[in-house]
Amino acid sequence: MNKLTKPNDIISKIKTGDTVMVGGFGLVGAPLTLIDQLTKFEVKDLTIISNNLGEPGKGLGILLRQGKIKKAIGSYFTSNREVGDAYNEGKVDIQLMPQGTMSESIRAGGAGIGGYYTKTSVGTELAKGKETRDINGETYVFEPGLKANVSLIKAAKADTLGNLSYYKTARNFNPMMATAAEFVIAEVDEIVEVGQLSPEEIVTPHLYVDAIVTSELILTREGVVARHEIK
Repeated sequence: MNKLTKPNDIISKIKTGDTVMVGGFGLVGAPLTLIDQLTKFEVKDLTIISNNLGEPGKGLGILLRQGKIKKAIGSYFTSNREVGDAYNEGKVDIQLMPQGTMSESIRAGGAGIGGYYTKTSVGTELAKGKETRDINGETYVFEPGLKANVSLIKAAKADTLGNLSYYKTARNFNPMMATAAEFVIAEVDEIVEVGQLSPEEIVTPHLYVDAIVTSELILTREGVVARHEIK
């Protein structure tokens, strides 16, 4: 089954009120083309699960300026200072999570695990109101698994079946987000025929991927979002 489609055709899978996971650390490994398409659709009240909300006017930062994000769940919002301003003005709700906790919560959601106990955040503001448990004389905080309606992820290569490989640190949260949503859209730089990816290259098996789009926007080494010339 060929899963290749166009960004504007598939992004309509996201509806008002949906929870959406978005890969990336800053803008590295972020599905910039899919985010760009989402800025053009009439959706609102989104809950975004992502390490951060892009940068001012870039990536998810555009959605923030448009007022389409109701809540953000992540760990590194200071890459976009406009997030703090929006929070202080009551325009967006923020759920701050330690980065490892966020990763494990996404992994748990994808693995069908309801939640887990961790020592991280015990005794801090982040643990307030959460269930705690004494295990072998130590206090642990309960963290539920995270799931989404749709995941927007970024990979370096895909075959037409949907098997994915990633480029170095641009891999970041993308593979685990591919396991934790009802519908997964992968944005990739290159598409090859089935059989051209070796088993050792494949990180995300095709069974997790519902649709593939080719990148039209890329992040340059200078940190500029530029148009990608598809060959």
